[in-house]
Amino acid sequence: MIDAALAHIAQQLNQSLRRAYLVAEDLVVVSSLHECDGGLATGTANRLALFLVNLQRDTVGGVTPRASSQTRHLVQPAPVHLNLMLMVAANFGGSTYQEGLKLLSSTLAFFQSRPLFDHHNTPELDRRIERLVLDLENLDYSQLSQVWGLFGGRYLPSVVYRLRLITIDAGHSQGTVPSVQAPTVRIGSPT
Repeated sequence: MIDAALAHIAQQLNQSLRRAYLVAEDLVVVSSLHECDGGLATGTANRLALFLVNLQRDTVGGVTPRASSQTRHLVQPAPVHLNLMLMVAANFGGSTYQEGLKLLSSTLAFFQSRPLFDHHNTPELDRRIERLVLDLENLDYSQLSQVWGLFGGRYLPSVVYRLRLITIDAGHSQGTVPSVQAPTVRIGSPT
């Protein structure tokens, strides 16, 4: 589900950037900036890298109805609602640095104009995802330093978004239990 959400966001951003700059290739890649060995990830040079910074449990995500009948109730674990902290980093240097800033500005404009993706405005959204909402996050210098320290300490022009609301629900039931019913009250003599 997380992979589908990031892929969808990247696809939508790529479509917008390709139209705006009249290019055929993707300008956004879903990728970490570094390989496991610490080297630069292939395919991220002169691209916007979209990657996951953190996951947070959303405690006000809503309630998912559970199947029930009048006599039995299906017992299932509650779904997990997540917010994803995403970063879009402009991996451009030297003579292409300004190009990266231009693409980052276009990214901000795109998500400002389109902060919500659902099945009405994006029919190709994965059916397991109800909606995706992007909120721009502010990081102070200390937080920014900590985040970039996690990624090797080499700062790149970037923006962080909170992507709400990913729901993980495996749909496994743990059985059924009798439903609670109102007691039947009879007045008068038993018959």
